[in-house]
Amino acid sequence: MKIAIFGATGTIGRLAVTRMIEDGHQVTAFARHPEKLALRDENLTLFAGDATDRDAVLAAVEGQDAAVITIGAGMSRKGTVRSDATLNVIQAMQAQGVRRLICQSTLGAHESWSNLNFFWKRIMFGALLAPVFRDHELQEMLVRASGLDWTIVRPSAFTDAPVQGPFKEGVRPGDRALRLKIPRAEVAEFLRRQLSDARYLRRAVGISY
Repeated sequence: MKIAIFGATGTIGRLAVTRMIEDGHQVTAFARHPEKLALRDENLTLFAGDATDRDAVLAAVEGQDAAVITIGAGMSRKGTVRSDATLNVIQAMQAQGVRRLICQSTLGAHESWSNLNFFWKRIMFGALLAPVFRDHELQEMLVRASGLDWTIVRPSAFTDAPVQGPFKEGVRPGDRALRLKIPRAEVAEFLRRQLSDARYLRRAVGISY
């Protein structure tokens, strides 16, 4: 399968690139500085571009079978880079006839708000990261309205801890028996799995310990 990964040099994106190459997929790693991956493989194409540039995104999507969005905002707590870039990816996919879209969002968006505790509701997403959270929610709305074969993946807070056994997936609204943490490696593996698993087609799926 030919896959374009947007946000390929982020903490999740780079792990997803590695996992998907290991599966034998042909991966186009899209980022402003894709050389930061420090990875070379015959199935890897480095594509330097800005995901808010429509023409660059259109060129990267051409000939692909699927697109994976793992775009972050870095240290910025403001702006709409996720939703702006996601709209460009969606429009490029529609123009190129590419159907499969996997988009990383965050646990707490929309109906999963009820899964969060006081700290995340009031301090993090309610205050410190409020613009980031709103951008995630707009991003999800765009994906849902795209008409594509989408899956939205909503991980809880990332850690660099080793895999610690099975995590919860398909978290139901109102489930508060969560640690609200998940290793980055688990998120990347879950994204990889969606390429061949249609269980969560046109669904938003929460994952967390």
